[in-house]
Amino acid sequence: MASLFSCSIFSNKPESPDYSASAQFVDGKFHNQKDFVMNDSGTLARIAWRYMTEKRVDALPSADIPLTPLTKAQLQADNQTGTALYRLGHSSMLLATEGEFWLIDPVFSERASPVQWMGPKRFHPVPVEYDQLPDIKGVIISHDHYDHLDQATIEQLSHMAEHFVTPLGVGQLMLDWGVEPQQIHELDWWQHVNIGKLKLTAAPGQHFSGRGITGGNQTLWASWAIKTPDQNIFYSGDTGYFEGFKEIGEKLGPFDLTLIENGAYDKDWSQVHMTPEETLQAHLDVKGTALLPVHNGTFDLALHPWYEPFERISELADAAGVKLVTPEIGQRLDLGEMADNAYWWRELARN
Repeated sequence: MASLFSCSIFSNKPESPDYSASAQFVDGKFHNQKDFVMNDSGTLARIAWRYMTEKRVDALPSADIPLTPLTKAQLQADNQTGTALYRLGHSSMLLATEGEFWLIDPVFSERASPVQWMGPKRFHPVPVEYDQLPDIKGVIISHDHYDHLDQATIEQLSHMAEHFVTPLGVGQLMLDWGVEPQQIHELDWWQHVNIGKLKLTAAPGQHFSGRGITGGNQTLWASWAIKTPDQNIFYSGDTGYFEGFKEIGEKLGPFDLTLIENGAYDKDWSQVHMTPEETLQAHLDVKGTALLPVHNGTFDLALHPWYEPFERISELADAAGVKLVTPEIGQRLDLGEMADNAYWWRELARN
């Protein structure tokens, strides 16, 4: 599939693009494979009460998170062949394959928030400045939540990246932020686009969308199968556990590496985020080999200790015989020869 993004949809920037051809778009909104009640008024009140009354344990790291600064010259020199990943924080990744560079859900702002004077603040800086980024072939976006889609970052990258690949509807936001129509490729689930060295396929997830109190689910959310010349990578985006992982594994797997969310989980939003046990099962369902847990280590977005996702997934992966990789922020991960798990967070966990 080339791109769902057509001039007819966006040339006049209509208020309400027609997504009726999508099986996910019903009654003016995007839907999961199985609908569920996410947050009724009682659940929202309970969550608010818990945030006000529960005693937090180790919400923040006790010292600076280890970080390797990156430079343009180093990135270009180290990545002329093969495929490598650099974790920039939370779910943000820099992917390098045979001299071509891509960003996944890049968030460079200090806070994952609609404003920069309040909201979840980074535990650590981004390991690369804008002026030290190599030429960016493209940007891959999973959904429109603030910890995955940052307006200031996209506005900066609009002049630096050639392509922006998104689920349906997210392209409208890109247009408002300075991205040109010809740069944007919107995909529905199971559609794909070939750009440069990559084949990118949008796959299902179980989540929701929205950047305000009202108007939710006006854009689609997606996981991604990212096929490079020598590797097959799965990125879950944000999602609860669902049967669709098995279908993804059958249609698009097996995967050499999975990047699966493992953090910001809680019993009160279990339909849209996964526990570490579910993270491991999702990895097995999609037929993954090595697992890199993401959606952790950068922002305080739940009530569990900041390091708990790392500890739990490490124990589970070890028991299941699954190769786990947990690179430090900014550390190069060579996908052709992946290093063993490193327990860097344990030195920062408060006793």
